[in-house]
Amino acid sequence: MTAADTHRAIEAVWRIEAARLIAGLAGLVRDVGLAEELAQDALVAALEQWPESGVPRNPGAWLMTVSKRRAIDLIRRNERLQRNLAELGHRLDLEEELPEVDEIEDDLLRLVFTACHPALSMEARVALTLRVLGGLTTDEIARAFLVPEATVAQRIVRAKRTLADKRVPFEVPQGAELAGRLSSVLEVIYLIFNEGYSATAGDDWMRPGLCADALRLGRVLAGLMPKEPEVHGLVALMEIQASRSAARVGPSGEPVLLLEQDRTRWDRLLIGRGLAALDRAEKLAEGEGRAGDPAGVLPDERAGSSAGEPAGKLGAYTLQAAIAACHARAITPEDTDWVRIAELYEALARMSRSPVVELNRAVALSMAYGPAAGLELLDQIVDEPSLKGYHLLPSVRGDLLVKLGRAAEARSEFERAAGMTRNARERALLEERAAACRPT
Repeated sequence: MTAADTHRAIEAVWRIEAARLIAGLAGLVRDVGLAEELAQDALVAALEQWPESGVPRNPGAWLMTVSKRRAIDLIRRNERLQRNLAELGHRLDLEEELPEVDEIEDDLLRLVFTACHPALSMEARVALTLRVLGGLTTDEIARAFLVPEATVAQRIVRAKRTLADKRVPFEVPQGAELAGRLSSVLEVIYLIFNEGYSATAGDDWMRPGLCADALRLGRVLAGLMPKEPEVHGLVALMEIQASRSAARVGPSGEPVLLLEQDRTRWDRLLIGRGLAALDRAEKLAEGEGRAGDPAGVLPDERAGSSAGEPAGKLGAYTLQAAIAACHARAITPEDTDWVRIAELYEALARMSRSPVVELNRAVALSMAYGPAAGLELLDQIVDEPSLKGYHLLPSVRGDLLVKLGRAAEARSEFERAAGMTRNARERALLEERAAACRPT
């Protein structure tokens, strides 16, 4: 194996093992920042030694052993940490094997909740999560979000300092606190995926690497928390949305909208995984909310139930996954069950009270009952302060006006939307739609 091959192998090992390594070390030293420094020291040692000695048979164990050794040296040198030596000594026996898998998984779960702690800003949570759980470098995170590398580095440093200064415990919260903290974790993963799926700014319509990182984090979380329905709901949503990635971009990188996509290019494996995760989420949610009811069945699928009945105890991510599933199950755009999608959006709107959800519900209503029905709802939220500057509002309104034959008004809306978006590909698409509305 050449030196270049070894370096590529080290990069691959680091991407796979970094989160578990940092989690295990954080469980020992109770400091995420220190744990990452120790893990980085082990990586440097690998870069120095493996090109000569070769990649060890169990690289993860090698990295953990080196990290433990350095942890002991640091504790012994640092008088401030001497009080921890007696407590940690028996856990840092250099001769012992790696912790049992269950112990590693417990530490990884603690790291997830620590990196996404509400004491940190959302930007800091995202950066720290991608750094310590996703294994991304600061440069990779900066390029993904189109911000300077120094900005990302500062966010990560401040996040670690905040966790240390506030003495945030390295633990999984219990009881009522768990729900709130879990929502923060899911929000971080969801935000990472969304930025990859529809880039906020820049020249690319999508950033597939971010989608892949979010999916990997979601799958890890689902393995760590198998009985949490919303975890599976989020994974289902991401799997199904990611299945369309190849069809969402044209030959020149231009956006291809949902109803215009070649559905033969949708990834059926990802769709199958997403539908399985959705089934799991529904079964868990219905099991919690309707003792004795058939698990995993949406209300309108039960014998004798009303099609307009709200979707049981499903959470926001599971409802969104159910909407995505309606598209995934439709062989052609004409097969899409828009009435069902409108019902699901109505249930989601009641839960979230979000103007963005109402915007999407307007689209569903227009497809189910005609553009006038969608425009009526849209006009109710057109002055919503939170949607000021949100380019999709005039974009959707323009689409509905085109369908109603009001081309001049539609052109104005598309032009307004083009002026709002920071994504070059999306701007070009909106300008094209505006131009198509001009009288010939």
